Amino acid sequence: MEAVRSERSTEKPPPPQIIHRTRLQVWFIRVCSAILVWTCLIQLVAVGELWHPPSLTKFLGFTKISVLDYGSLSFSPPPPPLVPARNYTSNGFLEISCNGGLNQMRSAICDMVTIARLLNLTLVVPKLDKTSFWADPSDFEDIFDVGHFVNSLRDEIRIIKRLPKRFGARYGYPPLQMAPISWSNEHYFLQHILPLFDKHKVIHFNRTDSRLANNGISLDLQRLRCRVNFQALKFTPKIEALGNKLIRNLREKGPFLGLHLRYEMDMLAFSGCTHGCTERETEELKQLRYAFPWWREKEIVSEEKRSQGLCPLTPEETALILHALGFDKDMQIYIASGEIYGSERRLASLRALFPRIVKKEMLLNPEDLRQFQNHSSQMAALDFFVSIASKVFVPTYDGNMARVVEGHRRYLGYKRTYQGHLWFLGTSWIH
Repeated sequence: MEAVRSERSTEKPPPPQIIHRTRLQVWFIRVCSAILVWTCLIQLVAVGELWHPPSLTKFLGFTKISVLDYGSLSFSPPPPPLVPARNYTSNGFLEISCNGGLNQMRSAICDMVTIARLLNLTLVVPKLDKTSFWADPSDFEDIFDVGHFVNSLRDEIRIIKRLPKRFGARYGYPPLQMAPISWSNEHYFLQHILPLFDKHKVIHFNRTDSRLANNGISLDLQRLRCRVNFQALKFTPKIEALGNKLIRNLREKGPFLGLHLRYEMDMLAFSGCTHGCTERETEELKQLRYAFPWWREKEIVSEEKRSQGLCPLTPEETALILHALGFDKDMQIYIASGEIYGSERRLASLRALFPRIVKKEMLLNPEDLRQFQNHSSQMAALDFFVSIASKVFVPTYDGNMARVVEGHRRYLGYKRTYQGHLWFLGTSWIH
């Protein structure tokens, strides 16, 4: 018995099992740890976003830029909650095709939303003009924030991006094509347009310029019109970001004056205003006028138009007026318009008195503007955005942009705008 015990006592116990950790296991643990750390960090940032602690955001290197402040840097507030949608029975669908340049179309969209609200209609997102002189292929969503447009007006009207297929022409609903009478009041739309929806579920307004009267309509509809213009029609983030870049580049060099020098080829051809042009340029403008059948006036006497105050100021006249108004020669002048007809030859007088003339092409890299080439409405949106932010705005013609920008500047706090009396100035230059 003792011998057996002695044998057992002499046997060595088996060694403990050794866990061999391979390199693959070590790397697996490291990856899992890194994922866990980054998850915690992201959660920390998300919590911080709720109350915007400056130290946290600066430490992590995050900065938010608000595009709503026209060039100023600030922390963006969270988007407001959606307003409750208005509950109503729609009388039909309204399709619209806007005509004209950007600001004429902008004004028309304000009118069409107001008409849709008056008649309890469902509005299809507007189609923009692609067949005019500018031949801009841009769609609504290329210029305006379509989501903001739809959501910001949901307590007034229902807006859809496209007509439902079941209400298309293939299913027995061919749209009625028509253009409302210009400068019409509420009575016209209620008595003459609304009954048409009993027969035609879809109506397409193929012209929208100046179809709703400016005066004599109810205050509620006027308020809605303003709300669409000043709040619902917001440019896309791409346009606002580049617009803010332009504004920052300008403000780094001091205050600037926004000059809407309406002296482009289409303006002169349409109006017949050829004062200061050569004989060859006058003939070129006349031929262009004849090339577009919807420009009704063909034979125009330039001096008669000018004496009636229907011509834009020339660049030379603009230079004299800015000088007479007392602007310093060192004032930055941003030309908010397209290509000036006659180019640098016509700008020589203006540049002689105000050498700090700049255009967007001088303030941005070619790459920045490449995406906007051949898109005149998007270019005009940039000019609109910058003009609103200028210290002073001076239009040389009482057109759509002059009126829309001046109104927007008043809405933002009565910023200074100089609007010349073109009839008085025209007769003064003649005499």
